[in-house]
Amino acid sequence: MATEAFLQDKAGLEPEDTLSLPIHPSARPSRSPSSKARITIKNRRKRYLDTHPEYFSSPTLELADPLAYDRLVRQFQSPGERETEGRKKGFSGVLEADLWRSEAKVGALANADHAAVMRYRRDASGNILAEEKDDVPKNKEEGIQRWRKEMELMFLRGADPDFDYKEVDESEDYDDRGVQEREEEERWFEKEEPSWVEESDEDSGRAEGLTGQTGVQDY
Repeated sequence: MATEAFLQDKAGLEPEDTLSLPIHPSARPSRSPSSKARITIKNRRKRYLDTHPEYFSSPTLELADPLAYDRLVRQFQSPGERETEGRKKGFSGVLEADLWRSEAKVGALANADHAAVMRYRRDASGNILAEEKDDVPKNKEEGIQRWRKEMELMFLRGADPDFDYKEVDESEDYDDRGVQEREEEERWFEKEEPSWVEESDEDSGRAEGLTGQTGVQDY
């Protein structure tokens, strides 16, 4: 009722006249070629991760962000789990990870405005200790989930220096056909005027013409 009163006040229409008003959908803003290209690349990278879950279990992925791995995963590992992980990395891999982690902690300590989730300080004995900015993960499962999410975002940004993104970004094998079909439908609707709108306008005109000529017939 409030909508009918508003239309009557603004357009001088009776309630029954408002039902025949044509509705013209607003045009959707079209994406620029560069925007479409960025979306395509991110979709392909996401598709790659969905089809290659082993990416997250790579023994070298820790080096992508040693501080985050130390906070989200390593602190929840048992001695046995660390030993198993060490065997996968090999002796040189363990040394490399320890070196990267130590350098990252020293770098974070030297940079007070470090943007990582963790900050570091030295205690009275000279040991480097972590200071939490955010809540720590409550358990091992939550820590792994948050680690995977951070690594996923890093991968989508193209920030993994050891990954050859060209093989994914330029490959149509990682296109999601369902997404492509929806985008094609959107492009079609952007170009085409809905036929039901035109038919509604024509039917309305014919009805007005008939009413003006014959009026309402009695039976």
